Amino acid sequence: SQNYRNVINPKMGYAQGRYANGKFDHTKDYFHRQSYITEGAPCHYTWYVPHDPPGLITLLGGKKRFTSKLDSMFTCGRYWHGNEPCHQVAYMFDYAGEPWETQKWVRHILDTEYNDTPGGLSGNDDAGQMSAWYVFSAMGFYPVCPGNPYYVIGSPAFEKMSIRLENGKEFVVKAHGVSTENIYIQSATLNGKIFENSYITHKQILEGGILEFVMGAVPNKSWAAKKENCPQSIL
Repeated sequence: SQNYRNVINPKMGYAQGRYANGKFDHTKDYFHRQSYITEGAPCHYTWYVPHDPPGLITLLGGKKRFTSKLDSMFTCGRYWHGNEPCHQVAYMFDYAGEPWETQKWVRHILDTEYNDTPGGLSGNDDAGQMSAWYVFSAMGFYPVCPGNPYYVIGSPAFEKMSIRLENGKEFVVKAHGVSTENIYIQSATLNGKIFENSYITHKQILEGGILEFVMGAVPNKSWAAKKENCPQSIL
């Protein structure tokens, strides 16, 4: 699970092929397909560390360098939603204490990568992953690393969504004031109590209840920004 440290060149900050003698490939093109990756570009697979984002943040030189490089995936047009190894990329900002960035880019993906035409999905719906990403993200949270006992919070797209649980309970997500402009979380409560984590546990969902968000058009950069409010690695 830590082998990613051997394939990401810390000097360049991207995944890179290595020769048998340990030297990294000399090619400096990280944004197009390379022979040492089956499908995708080095910049895509650099972020494919869903089980240890804190470790990846450290490897890439800290939060500032991490978030700057992560932001360039979107601002420079490098993000590829049609390939599943990218699907956790927008949610990685939460681990660095910038959930407002996750909120911005998740809603951008929801708005631009899905539509009701014959080509409405931007990639093959392998095992339903493309559709599942939409359903989870529209609810406001996503399982960045299946197997971890929590979901990372994004930006809910509907005023109210309900999950009928197998134990007979119901978990409700409400987004007050949500709209195409009001995509940013201003504050949140869970069962009436102040909620400031950018993740919610599987146990909390199974207990049922109501997760409520107050939405706005301007990012609240202090919400869930503290280290103790960020998703944690289980490693």
